[in-house]
Amino acid sequence: MQDQKIETIATVAVNITKVLVIIYLALVEVFKISKLLREKLDAEFDISRKWATQNYSILKKRLSERKVAGVIEN
Repeated sequence: MQDQKIETIATVAVNITKVLVIIYLALVEVFKISKLLREKLDAEFDISRKWATQNYSILKKRLSERKVAGVIEN
């Protein structure tokens, strides 16, 4: 009877350990994936930022040219 009780407790402990290991490994993978996504998105955001900056510069230049030409009144 005592041996069966110890065996049950050991089985439960092993199963809990397995679940904790699986959760840990899953979290490690999630962090790896999020890190890779962040790196990829940073590159994409950098490209978008450059594109937006260039377009804003062009827009400002055209606006100032129109002001000089007297097309726009303030």
